[in-house]
Amino acid sequence: MTKVDVGGEIVSPPRRRLRVSPLLAWIAVAPFTVWAAARLAGVDGVARLWGVGVALMTGTPYVAAASLLAVLIALAARRAAVITVAVAASALLAAVVLPRAAGSAPTATGPSLRILTVNLFFGAGDAATVVDLVRRLEPDVLNTQELTPEAVEALDAAGVARLLPYRHLEDGPGPSGSGIYARHPLTEAPDFAPEGGHNMPRARLALPSGPPVEIVDVHTLAPLNGHDVAQWTAELAALPAASPGVVRVLAGDFNASLDHAALRAVLGRGYADAADATGDGLTTTWPADRRYPPLITIDHVLYDQRASAVDTSVHRVPGSDHRAFFAELRLPGSL
Repeated sequence: MTKVDVGGEIVSPPRRRLRVSPLLAWIAVAPFTVWAAARLAGVDGVARLWGVGVALMTGTPYVAAASLLAVLIALAARRAAVITVAVAASALLAAVVLPRAAGSAPTATGPSLRILTVNLFFGAGDAATVVDLVRRLEPDVLNTQELTPEAVEALDAAGVARLLPYRHLEDGPGPSGSGIYARHPLTEAPDFAPEGGHNMPRARLALPSGPPVEIVDVHTLAPLNGHDVAQWTAELAALPAASPGVVRVLAGDFNASLDHAALRAVLGRGYADAADATGDGLTTTWPADRRYPPLITIDHVLYDQRASAVDTSVHRVPGSDHRAFFAELRLPGSL
């Protein structure tokens, strides 16, 4: 910086501050404003018109972080209107994203229920790794998606039956199959999944103590196009609501994040998200087994709000494009 001597007094020239044109600021802020409005309005409602919007909505946590840059650009424009809009959009996005990293204290006082869920990617997920996770994490229930007949054989060869001797399997070719393995006896319950999608078995779990528990192995169709979005929406809508006489747990690959209105509607029927409750709601699960970390969170354990989530974690399974998701729940003492 050059200083000028004026009448014996050293004067520094004024600093130049970055200034952005108002038009450029509005261009920078507009996408975040639209995104915040779409997230609050529930983009799933118009998904059939632009199915790509459903996939994009999973990126809301990244958009929320990037919205801070739009705020800085708006500040550089020095226009009250654009600053107000930028700050409002960023604040709204932060309000829906940040609570997932906060968590809440468990309140239920009943017995523990430990559940592990993993999408095996057309049966290619490494069976030995899955069984090792069962051995280390000691889940009461293992939910599997994309369970092929070959994967059933591989899991048996790796010793899953010695650890989880009870099962309700609906294995099938490609991505269609699913199956529940359990440490305690299972009683099959009537199927509920709409036709045209993946198998989603459910069963009543007989724990040594505590209230009755029903496990649903969830695998909704991926919302890749208009037809799939309609099926995906129907499958999420068909998931059973929480019921007074049983503690119901929905666990698996929902192909949906907490930024989808269709999944939030499921939560509104009496459930809580385990990762959200433990402060791990921003931990990503897909796509895994890549050179880069998973980008989005679509694997969940949803539990009856009368229960509590104690702990959650994700685990790599070689050969699978999903991280396995583990949750320890605390059941209510009574219903």
